[in-house]
Amino acid sequence: MKKAYFFVILTAFLFGTMEVACKVAGNDLDPFQLTFIRFAMGGIILLPFAIHELRKNEIRLQAQDFLVLAGVGTLGIAVSMVFFQLGVGSSNASTASVLISINPLFTMVFAHFFTSEKMNKYKVYVLAIAFLGLVFMIRPWDIQEGNTIKGICFMLIAAITFGAYTVAGKVSVSKMGLMAQTSFSFLLGSAVLLGFICVTGKPVFEGVTVNIPLILYVGIFVTGMGYWSYFKAIELSDASTGSFAFFLKPAIAPVIAVIVLHEVILWNTIVGILLILLASYMNIMFQRKTNEIKKRTADDYKRNISE
Repeated sequence: MKKAYFFVILTAFLFGTMEVACKVAGNDLDPFQLTFIRFAMGGIILLPFAIHELRKNEIRLQAQDFLVLAGVGTLGIAVSMVFFQLGVGSSNASTASVLISINPLFTMVFAHFFTSEKMNKYKVYVLAIAFLGLVFMIRPWDIQEGNTIKGICFMLIAAITFGAYTVAGKVSVSKMGLMAQTSFSFLLGSAVLLGFICVTGKPVFEGVTVNIPLILYVGIFVTGMGYWSYFKAIELSDASTGSFAFFLKPAIAPVIAVIVLHEVILWNTIVGILLILLASYMNIMFQRKTNEIKKRTADDYKRNISE
């Protein structure tokens, strides 16, 4: 279990540096270009582990599986993560990091309509607390310097569509596993994005050579190793424990933004972060309790069958 917590903290740190690294790299690179490069790299890094997972579980992917993965990847990479990069460029890194971290709450909403996981009173409380945190974080009565309405809207679209990406990927995850689903959706989503870049005449590799260190960091460490570390945490514990990385990220990212970018954290930002952390913690604890109940029910059923 100690190893699991090590990977949780490593994931939280890598993901916590994401907005700062993407903001710095995005100063010289096109948002579409940077998104394509980093998720193509991330998908390639995860590919050997994905292939091992498929072989271990004796799974052969069919043409329809790749079509589903292409659709999931388009939603997650070509849509959500492009809006994420656009939002990072038009808002403070600390604000962007907290806003994207609320995507699991939107996952709850989409899951209510498209899966058997329905909303209940507890989930409504979680959403209400998170919404209040958003209000303090955005501070619509007096938007903080560095933030813009456009940037905040982009980040909210990114969080909403990433929540939809998570729900859309549940079917493919159940068949092939997290590592394979993530790697292939990253690669296919990047391929779709590359097609859009070529059609619109946006740069593909222009400016890359002068930004190699940052590109390698966001591609290899943040996107590739970040997700690998997250999956290791789940492998060594469970999904709820692994999710603590996303709980810690909103607390780590603003500190990194202050140190590297010299951003100013105001009182409303602190209140917003605390409320969103509370909502995230409640959501994680609820999911853990639900999983434990399901496991006990399944164990009881197996026991009764054996008797």
